[in-house]
Amino acid sequence: MTDLQRGKYFEEFEIGMSFFSPGRTITESDIVLFAGLSGDYTQIHTDKEFSKNTPFGARVAHGLLGLAITSGLAVRTGVLEGTVLAFREIENWKFIKPVFIGDTVHVGQEIVELKALPRLGGGLVNIELKLVNQKEEVVMKGIWKVLVASSPG
Repeated sequence: MTDLQRGKYFEEFEIGMSFFSPGRTITESDIVLFAGLSGDYTQIHTDKEFSKNTPFGARVAHGLLGLAITSGLAVRTGVLEGTVLAFREIENWKFIKPVFIGDTVHVGQEIVELKALPRLGGGLVNIELKLVNQKEEVVMKGIWKVLVASSPG
């Protein structure tokens, strides 16, 4: 059996590299399931009538649901599959615009900093992530710091 490696090793990353995920449409089920999982039943997320009278005029997805979806979409690129050792930090995460039921989002990733950490068997890769909606508006963004394995060869 052949071991297929999809992810990139630390040495394969270069500052400025970009990766893009497929899209994903936010559903009412996403919000209901996240409310149940997190225990956050705040009305802006779960009460259609209440939400009509807010500045957004409709229910919006939980900010942390958007962050979780960002993570899932980033994984779908395969860039870190089998090579990520640890998710170390989120830096400067901003919730810029609301995410509504029916929005289709995707993630853009850009490598912004690299730091070799040979004693840990890899290096720190800083990735700027942007969650973007169907209107090409950035709805969330920030820097993720991940420890990525060095190439075994």
